Amino acid sequence: MAFKRGLLAGLRTSKCAQVPLNEREPRLESMQVNCTERLRVCYCFAMPETLPNADTALASRLAAELRSTFGQLKRKLQQQGGRNDFTSSQIAVLLRLEKDGPATVSSLARAEGMRPQSMSAVIAPLQEVGFVAGSADPNDGRKTLMSLTRACKKWVEDGRAARQDWLAQAIQQKLSPQEQKKLSTAIQLLAQIAED
Repeated sequence: MAFKRGLLAGLRTSKCAQVPLNEREPRLESMQVNCTERLRVCYCFAMPETLPNADTALASRLAAELRSTFGQLKRKLQQQGGRNDFTSSQIAVLLRLEKDGPATVSSLARAEGMRPQSMSAVIAPLQEVGFVAGSADPNDGRKTLMSLTRACKKWVEDGRAARQDWLAQAIQQKLSPQEQKKLSTAIQLLAQIAED
């Protein structure tokens, strides 16, 4: 509801008045004006059209269904990847180190939008389980570069392979060849949505 406040010197009534809107605001059908006797202050409540058209309603319903379905699929895939006791911040750090290579705690903190002290608390458990190790920066011996260990790289690869196998089997077992073709088309449409 749009909200406007203005002074109306000429209105001396405490009743509400319905004011038709001009052509300059075509999306608004009418405006209710509430005025007070003492202050002569007028509060206008403009009611926008609230009935969405059929295309908007369909897009909204599809968006809700997609979010729900993707959430279920994500949880199923996470269950297939083995070890599932890392926090989302820890997973984000592991993926960033895998993608970008070794980095200092400070640069990881900047990339993830957190303080270096907070990032140290995220990395410490990963070091304890042997997934991240620190080594001296060859360009600046005062800095420590964090990188993935072999054990972590194997865990990441094994997890991806397990999720890929589970998803491929689920598609093959639950969808007919015709449905798999429909899924292929749907994936192309989803890729269009995801494009920048």
